[in-house]
Amino acid sequence: MILLDIKDLRREYLHTGLIRENLLTNPLDQFQQWLDDAVKAKLTDPTAMTIATVSADGQPSQRHVLLKHTDQKGYVFYTNQESRKAQEIAGNNKVSLHFSWLALDRQVRIQGVATKLSITESLAYFTSRPRDSQLAAWASQQSRQLTSRQVLETAFSQMKQKFSNGQIPLPGFWGGYRVTPNQYEFWQGRANRLHDRLVFTSVEDDQWRIERLAP
Repeated sequence: MILLDIKDLRREYLHTGLIRENLLTNPLDQFQQWLDDAVKAKLTDPTAMTIATVSADGQPSQRHVLLKHTDQKGYVFYTNQESRKAQEIAGNNKVSLHFSWLALDRQVRIQGVATKLSITESLAYFTSRPRDSQLAAWASQQSRQLTSRQVLETAFSQMKQKFSNGQIPLPGFWGGYRVTPNQYEFWQGRANRLHDRLVFTSVEDDQWRIERLAP
């Protein structure tokens, strides 16, 4: 069997650097500026973020979710609240988010604490989703074992028939989380692997300490 030799797969990072003088003083503003750049560059899924959680026995796990809202309170995503990620958040609500915009030679890591949104907030978003996405939330017992793909498709068809008329109610097991940040890292690729890494750490009353880290 011939394995792909990947040790020589590399490229230079030649986009503009990130210097302290150009950094916005509020990390949310800096994040929003970079997110806007990713959207304008028409990157695929610019709001996709990896969320890392930790199980009761200390095993980390990661998955992509979509960022749906940001404000001074934090970063919001939605999921089945009986899923693996939700169970792990219930046991340890310290999480890490990671945005990867490699076409711009940029990454952002956000460390924080996840808390459930209110039913009112979750309902407002749920009713804005496409109808089939609402049905999928009802049909999928996220993270549970399936005996076949057909089981999932049958469940979706059943939900489509069950809720064929009128509004689809919010599932009691589905809702949102807000991640309140306590640390950000903004990473900008540079030539010769001398990347820029600037970290915001929360100190008190919406104040942030800014430090540069070696790449």
